[in-house]
Amino acid sequence: MIEPGHPHYMQLALREAQKSADQDEVPVGAIIVHGGQVIGKAHNQTELLKDPTAHAEMIAITQAAAALGDWRLEDTTLYVTKEPCPMCAGAIILARIPTVVFGVIDPLRGGAVSVFTILNHPNLNHRPTVISGILEAECREMLQSFFKAKRKKKDRS
Repeated sequence: MIEPGHPHYMQLALREAQKSADQDEVPVGAIIVHGGQVIGKAHNQTELLKDPTAHAEMIAITQAAAALGDWRLEDTTLYVTKEPCPMCAGAIILARIPTVVFGVIDPLRGGAVSVFTILNHPNLNHRPTVISGILEAECREMLQSFFKAKRKKKDRS
């Protein structure tokens, strides 16, 4: 079921993703909501921090855990502009996030529902509800524009 708040929170995630693009990072943004309040928000910072784990989801999870004072992020919803990778999907499982909402699938490295189905793997003790396609066109456009500009820049070099 598509809840009325999903597009609103995905818009916030898209704003975070734009921050990534502005910093020449892959434009992915994440928001974690608990009780109608944003308790974690982040964008990719792998280049800035020189850290392969500095994905938007990972940073938002850390912020949300600090806000709640608990590593179990029960009663939260994660909004992310692109399907989580396997690393982020693993963190989502470990954090016990019950609902994951994302914009566009990642057919090359997706860890939730496309390439790897970590979020609904039957052998895991936690399987969140996954909702995809929220503001899909906007999320896809942001990623495609970013990589198109990168290729154009590379071709001019």
